[in-house]
Amino acid sequence: MFQPRRTTRGNMTSALNMAELVYHSVVRSVRKQHNNAFAAIGINILQAVIFVGVFYVMFTILGMRGSSIRGDFVIYIMTGIFLFMMHTKTVTAVAAAEGPASAMMQHAPMTTMIALAAAALGSLYIQMLSLIMIMSIYHLAFNPVVIDDPSGVFFMMMIAWFTGVAVGMVLLAIKPWAPSFTQIFTSLYQRANMVASGKMFLANSLPTFMIAMFDWNPLFHIIDQARGYAFINYNPRYSNWEYAVWVGVVLMVIGLMGEFYTRKHASASWSARR
Repeated sequence: MFQPRRTTRGNMTSALNMAELVYHSVVRSVRKQHNNAFAAIGINILQAVIFVGVFYVMFTILGMRGSSIRGDFVIYIMTGIFLFMMHTKTVTAVAAAEGPASAMMQHAPMTTMIALAAAALGSLYIQMLSLIMIMSIYHLAFNPVVIDDPSGVFFMMMIAWFTGVAVGMVLLAIKPWAPSFTQIFTSLYQRANMVASGKMFLANSLPTFMIAMFDWNPLFHIIDQARGYAFINYNPRYSNWEYAVWVGVVLMVIGLMGEFYTRKHASASWSARR
């Protein structure tokens, strides 16, 4: 009579319970950025608008608009900014997710996989909602948004999110062992992608020796391919999205293996090192 009661649940019931737990964790992840969920989304929208405005002014002052794609110049900037923010924001969110030594893991239904899913989906929700709102306002108030292949651009957006999750997984697995290094590397990774992502220029216009400087970065391939889908008169020659997918898959496997090993060796005292 003193043994814990165990109930047999079907696969569908377990899946629904898991989905409900992930949903509440996503809500918590979004509200963690700000007490008001609308304010958290508004801050992200403001950041994206500032990015677009700064790059628009910079390109105009430097006279670099002529070197961009023939078409809507704002769409050209947005294809770089939105993919950059999707990737880097996801990396930051996943890397900052609840680890095995977190106090949240003391609650029985909570697991590190649920925390990871919540951080990744929360970032995807905020970025996609921000994208839809900004594009809608631009379409209604300024110029009609014309994209040659919307499904291709959306696919590149999801690859940017997937690679961001993969990079964040690796950093999350390393964080309990080297928290300071992880924080510094995450910041450096974001700063490096300001240039290395290629959102400020076209891959087809770069000389060969410069392409080798950016070819390692999956985000460089994703942004260039997204512009190929967005504009009918641009055909990417030096990038391919398959490379980004394979890099994401490899990093995801490494991250899962590292997270499993870290979870098995987790200690409650690690939380004091953060």
